[in-house]
Amino acid sequence: MMTVLAICLSLLGLAVALLLCLRWFDGRAEHAEWARLLRLQPHPLPLFDPQMVSGLPEPAQRLFNFAITPGTPLAPVVEIHMEGQFSLGTQDAPNYQAMKASQLLACPHGFIWRMTLPGRIPVSGSDSGTWTRFRILGLLPVARMGGNPDHERSAFGRYVAESVFWAPAALLPAPGVHWKAVDADTARITISRGHLSQAVDIKVDLDGRPVEVSLMRWSDANPEKTYRLQPFGGTLSDFREVQGYHLPFRIDAGNLFGTKDYFAFFKAEVSEIRFPGFDDKT
Repeated sequence: MMTVLAICLSLLGLAVALLLCLRWFDGRAEHAEWARLLRLQPHPLPLFDPQMVSGLPEPAQRLFNFAITPGTPLAPVVEIHMEGQFSLGTQDAPNYQAMKASQLLACPHGFIWRMTLPGRIPVSGSDSGTWTRFRILGLLPVARMGGNPDHERSAFGRYVAESVFWAPAALLPAPGVHWKAVDADTARITISRGHLSQAVDIKVDLDGRPVEVSLMRWSDANPEKTYRLQPFGGTLSDFREVQGYHLPFRIDAGNLFGTKDYFAFFKAEVSEIRFPGFDDKT
C-alpha cells in the first residue's frame, strides 16, 4: 500500500513539475514577444500633420483629424490596460466574469493580450498572433492552441480591428494600407502583411469619432466550430484625450455584429493607455 501511495505521489510531483516548466517556458515566450513588439516603436517619432491624410476619403480624414491632434508624435505601438467583463457563456446564458487585462498592439506586426479572470476559480493567460494559452489557478491548461494558419488569420483580424481605435498612427497611408469610402460616414481600411489581409469598416460621427467598427473575421465561434468568415464588431464610447490622441475608453464587442444574433462577449473599460517611447520623441 505504501509503495502504491509513493508511486502516486511521485507521479503527481512529476506532473506538477512538468506543468511548472511549461508555465515558465510560456512566460518566457510572452516576455520575449512583448519586448519584440516594443522595439517596433519608431525612434524618433514623426509628428502628425493633417496634410498626411488630405488624399484619403472624407470619413477617413474626419477620423484622423478627430483622433490625432496636429503636432502629436505618431506612435503606432500602444499599451492598453483595462477592466470589464468577459463572457464564458452564450447569448442566452452569458456567464460574464470580471476581467483584468493588459495589451500591447503593434499593427500589422502583432499583439499580445494578457488577461486574468479573478473569480472563485481564477483563470489567466495570454492571447497573441501566435498562441492562445489560458490556465486555471495559473497551472492547469484549459485552452492551448495556435501555431496554425487559422489562428494566425483570426488573430490578425482582431488586432487590425483594435488598432483602428487604439492605434490610429498605425493606419496612416503607407505600403500595405488602403482606404476607401463606403458611404458618407463610413470608411473601409484594408491592411495587408505578407499573405494576410483584413478589411475593417469604421463608422464615424459628424466630429469624426469612430463609433462602430465591423469586419468579416475568420473565426470558429459557431456551433459547428468550423473556421469561416463571419461578422464581428462592436461599439466605442467614452472618448478621452491621451497625449494628443482622442481614444475610446469603453468597448463592447462580439461575434455576429449587425445581426439579431450579435452577442457582446467582451465589455471593456480602459484604465490607462500609454505610448511606449513617447517621452523619447526628440
